[in-house]
Amino acid sequence: MKKQQLMDIMTSLGMRPGRGLGQNFLLDGNLLDYIVRTSGAAPGMTVLEVGPGFGALTRGLLEAGAEVYAIEFDRRLIHYLKKEFTMPEFHLIEGDACKVDFASQLPQDRPFRCIANLPYAISSVFIARLLTLDNPPTNWFFMLQKEMAQRLAADVKTKNYGALSVRAQLMYKLELVRVVPPEVFYPPPAVESALLAAQLLENVPPECERKKVDSIARMAFHQRRKKLTNTLGAAFGNDCVAEALYQLKLSVDARPENLTCQDFLNLSRLLPELAN
Repeated sequence: MKKQQLMDIMTSLGMRPGRGLGQNFLLDGNLLDYIVRTSGAAPGMTVLEVGPGFGALTRGLLEAGAEVYAIEFDRRLIHYLKKEFTMPEFHLIEGDACKVDFASQLPQDRPFRCIANLPYAISSVFIARLLTLDNPPTNWFFMLQKEMAQRLAADVKTKNYGALSVRAQLMYKLELVRVVPPEVFYPPPAVESALLAAQLLENVPPECERKKVDSIARMAFHQRRKKLTNTLGAAFGNDCVAEALYQLKLSVDARPENLTCQDFLNLSRLLPELAN
């Protein structure tokens, strides 16, 4: 969709992009084709799309043969999408992606992928929802704020590595595919964006373990420069933390950025349950 075409449609609907909704519409046709191709959209595939906007990516996914379940919050865009996409392979879910029970509206007998130019305003909350689903997507392919993508995919011992990295990487293999400049959007965001690919791991820990790891990682990274014996010692006792690190053959002087996701999982299994 060309910029002038987009602006004409917006004028006809009496709307401007909602800053509070994180509405930055992707205009670059080559990039849209790249997203469809690289995300692996294919005939018979079930795709969840969040924030379809005016349907530029939606159309590409449908043309690739995917069955698309799109979540849209803006009433004006809902009205437009209902008129524009009448084929049986398109399903519109009306509501807030951070609140609506979209999982119950997806087919339960087959896996799904999540492919989206994800509205920046909801990205962290929505991804957190994906990480708690009983039937999580087998893959993501998201356009995100670059900073968010870097945090999710960060390697251990880097400045971007933190509790969010640990939480996501317990479930997914993540790759920052490419950085995207603001100029390909209307209106252009104030920051760079990035495409992030995620593939579900074969042996994902149960949710009860993931919750405990998340609590421990948050506690540890709250003061990331301090030793784990200090940051976790307040909750578990310094000696208890030191003994657990010793059993895992990790340094008693270790700081959170030194531990891999697997280290955090192993540590959580040795530490007692946290009080509610």
